[in-house]
Amino acid sequence: MFPEIDNVVLALIIVVASLILSWIAGLILNFAVHRFAMKTTTTLDDVFLQAVRGPVRAAIVIAGFQLGISQIEIIPDLWQERIDSFFFILYLLTVYVAVYRLISGLADWYGSEIIHRTDTDLDDKFISFFRALANIVATVIMIIILLGHFGIEPSALVATLGISTLAVALAAQETLSDVISGFMILIDQPFAIGDRVGIQDIDTWGDVTEVGLRSTRILTRDNRLVTVPNSVIGKGLIVNYSNPSTVYRVQTHISIAYGTDVDFAREVMIQALMAEEWVMKEKPVEALLLEFGDSSLIFRVRCWIEHFVETRRVIDQMNSALYKSFNKTDIVLAVPQRDIKLLPGSNISEDQPAT
Repeated sequence: MFPEIDNVVLALIIVVASLILSWIAGLILNFAVHRFAMKTTTTLDDVFLQAVRGPVRAAIVIAGFQLGISQIEIIPDLWQERIDSFFFILYLLTVYVAVYRLISGLADWYGSEIIHRTDTDLDDKFISFFRALANIVATVIMIIILLGHFGIEPSALVATLGISTLAVALAAQETLSDVISGFMILIDQPFAIGDRVGIQDIDTWGDVTEVGLRSTRILTRDNRLVTVPNSVIGKGLIVNYSNPSTVYRVQTHISIAYGTDVDFAREVMIQALMAEEWVMKEKPVEALLLEFGDSSLIFRVRCWIEHFVETRRVIDQMNSALYKSFNKTDIVLAVPQRDIKLLPGSNISEDQPAT
C-alpha cells in the first residue's frame, strides 16, 4: 500500500512542478517580449511571442499531468491507451490554438503595420479572406491528423475535399481568375486610386476610382463608369499617365509644301509654341522633319505640358498657334495634289472618271 501512496505523492509533486515551471516559462517569455522584442524595428517577433506564450505554458502543464499520471501504477492498462489518446488530443489542441493565434496575430500585424502604407484598399479586403482561408486549412490538417491517430483512414476525406474543391474551381474559374489577378495587382501595384490609366486591349482610359476583389472601376472623361474584370487588366497592356509624374509630352504632325525653307519653318513653329503660356519652357520644344511625303514635308512638332489631363485642350491650342503663325509668315500648308500629263494620241472618253 505504501508504494502506491508514494507514487501518488510523486505524481502530485510532478504536477505542482509543472505548474511552477509553466509560471516560470511565462515570466521568461514576458521578459523576452519586453527586453528583446521591443528593441527590434519590427513588431513581428512580438506577434510570434504573444501567440505561443499561452500554448507553451499549457503544453508544460499538460506534460506534467501526463508524466504524473504515468507514475500511478494502480491505473489499469486498459485505461492507459485512452489516457494517452486524451493527452494527444490536448497536445493537438494546444498546437492548433498556437497556429490560430499566430494567424490572427499576423493578420492584425499586417492590418496595423502594412495596410496604411499602400495606396489601394485591395489588401484591406484580401486580409480577412486569407485569414479565413488559413484557419480553414489549419482546421482540416488538424482533423486529418486526429483521424489518423485513431486509425481512421483520412484518404477518403481528402479525396472528397479534392473533388469538391475541383468542382468549385471549375464552376468559378473566371471569378477565381479575377480574384487572383486582383491579388497580383495588389502585389505589383501598376496603378493606384486616382491614377489616369489606359487599357489598350479594350480601348478604355480614365481615372481609377476603385480596385475591388473581382474588378476595377474606371471613370472615363465622358463621366461613364467602366467596370473592368481584373483578369483583363492582368493580361492586358496598361498605360499609367500619372506615374512617374503628371508631366506629359504632346505632339502634332504638320505637312508643309515642298520648296519651303526648312530652317525658317522650323524656327517659326518653335517660336510659336514658346510664346504660349501652357508650354513648359524648361523642356525642349522641337520641330522634327521626319518624312518626305508624296506632296509635303512632314514635321512632327512636340512640347511638354505640366499635366496630362489637359492633353486634348492643349492639342487644340497647339494646332491653333501653329496655324496662325503660318498665316503670318506665308508658310504654305501642303494639300494632296497630282499632276497629270496627256501624251500625244491619248484619249479620255466621257465615260472615264477624271483623276
